[in-house]
Amino acid sequence: MGPADSSREEVGHAGAFELPHRYGPRVHVLDNVYLLSALARIGSPNVAHRDLMALLRSVYQTLLMTACGRELARVTGEVPTRMSAAHPARGVYRGPVFDPAEQVVVVDVIRAGIVPSQVCFELLTAVLSETSVRLDHLTMARRSDEHGHVTGVDLSGSKIGGRVDGATLILPDPMGATGITTVRALRHYREQWGRPKKIVALPMIATPEYLRTVLEESPELVVYTARIDRGMSDPDVLESLPGTYWDREKGLDAKSYIVPGAGGMGEVINNSWC
Repeated sequence: MGPADSSREEVGHAGAFELPHRYGPRVHVLDNVYLLSALARIGSPNVAHRDLMALLRSVYQTLLMTACGRELARVTGEVPTRMSAAHPARGVYRGPVFDPAEQVVVVDVIRAGIVPSQVCFELLTAVLSETSVRLDHLTMARRSDEHGHVTGVDLSGSKIGGRVDGATLILPDPMGATGITTVRALRHYREQWGRPKKIVALPMIATPEYLRTVLEESPELVVYTARIDRGMSDPDVLESLPGTYWDREKGLDAKSYIVPGAGGMGEVINNSWC
């Protein structure tokens, strides 16, 4: 039984600030009009590059803080504040903080993932020990046939900083299209660098095809996204709750680009059209 079948009777909605769907409990679609407005601007052909980059950073700040606030381990901490000089006993924060033993690996999937991964890495090193957070770089690209159809992923020249056993792996690849890139990245880690305890995928836009592919690949994977695009689906499917007719939902065109989507983000971010 695939993920589409197993989630038919369950409406995924973890609480406030998430949209209901039938993709199962490992998928979190954020209900945030700022994110939706930012994505509308990012996908517009009229947005200035400087504005696009600022919007992209803001989207990933929100996705990262939301996902890690829920998925990373926490402990009860005691942290003296500036007020502890005047009030030694009372001027101490006592409450939840991230577990200092938590190990996190952020995966930069070049090219579209360069900026999102750097944003995530910098945010995490601000609240976790610098020895607990690592940024890996995967040089990956779509491999297509003569008709432009995606047939696989090319992975060469990647820079991996070590084992990932027991760590939380974060993949801030902005466009969750086919899922092939994510699957290839995860298999590369499992085959050569160990198995993480948890995988947090952060596509800013995802398709139903992407969700099916990545969820079937890794049971320890969860997805946080700002938008589900299924614009190639039939009208009756578009009127239904997302995931209700998962096997009929389509978000990809014939060349595996997301519709409505935002175009080729690797090219857009880097002003590269070769």
